[in-house]
Amino acid sequence: NVTAVLEFRLLGFSSNPHCQILLFTVVLVIYILTILGNIIIISVVALEPRLHSPMYKFLKNLSFIEVCYTTIIPKMLANLLAKRTSISFSGCMAQLYYFISLGATECYLLTVMAYDRYLAVCEPLHYGVAMTAESYTHLAVGSWVTGVFTGFLPCLMISRLHFCSYNLLHFFCDISPLLKLSCSDTTVTEAVIFILSLLVLSSCFLLTLVSYLLIILSILKIPSASGKRITFSTCSSHLMVVTIYYGTMISMYVRPTYNLSSELNKAVSVLYTVVTPLLNPVIYSLRNKAFQKALEKIVIRH
Repeated sequence: NVTAVLEFRLLGFSSNPHCQILLFTVVLVIYILTILGNIIIISVVALEPRLHSPMYKFLKNLSFIEVCYTTIIPKMLANLLAKRTSISFSGCMAQLYYFISLGATECYLLTVMAYDRYLAVCEPLHYGVAMTAESYTHLAVGSWVTGVFTGFLPCLMISRLHFCSYNLLHFFCDISPLLKLSCSDTTVTEAVIFILSLLVLSSCFLLTLVSYLLIILSILKIPSASGKRITFSTCSSHLMVVTIYYGTMISMYVRPTYNLSSELNKAVSVLYTVVTPLLNPVIYSLRNKAFQKALEKIVIRH
């Protein structure tokens, strides 16, 4: 008994009005801080000539991704207060593609940023030759283009499935809850998405991890204790963000079957859609001495 589903109903987190208001307030505060933090990074890097190095240009790209990535939050906030929480089928597929593409782009960009830090710390004499303006452009554009193409196949396969119900037990259109609603045989779809997720997430995470391990080994060779402390503090912070992001993403998508409970699914999703975009500006830049001086200089100037 298959009927065409024209829209989905996003059931969100809880039917308790008090819980929804509390969650709305917390998420709204985090969202505002995330947008402000990332816009400050983009503006400071654009306005301060000293920050026009590849490292900060990559950071500007990452902040732009985070601003785009969190555009699913306004819909989530509206659903927490609205009685009707529906999204059209085409809108749901567009949101799914948008989410997968930006998530993949962020993975590629984090890998490129780790490679940039590896060159700067482990190969400082060759850094200027290896990381030219042309190299930066190729790596940044390559991350975006590859991310855009990564989202096509999963969305195409999910959009061709038949759905038995329109009640989506999630706050946005994600892979796992959509597969649970399908009346079709999802074996091939799950296998393809599992293999694609494994290739993208695991390869990016391993390359990033190897880069930071090589960086840590180089740090241990630094004779100055203060130099060791400063460099290690920066790299450990970056590694913490990367581990949180990849840990949640791998636990969600690198699984052969989508059997995670809906409540746990939503809780893990909040980490990489709401929390991680806030951590990136704090750890990657606001704790950075050069960035702090540039921000202070711009504030005094204006």
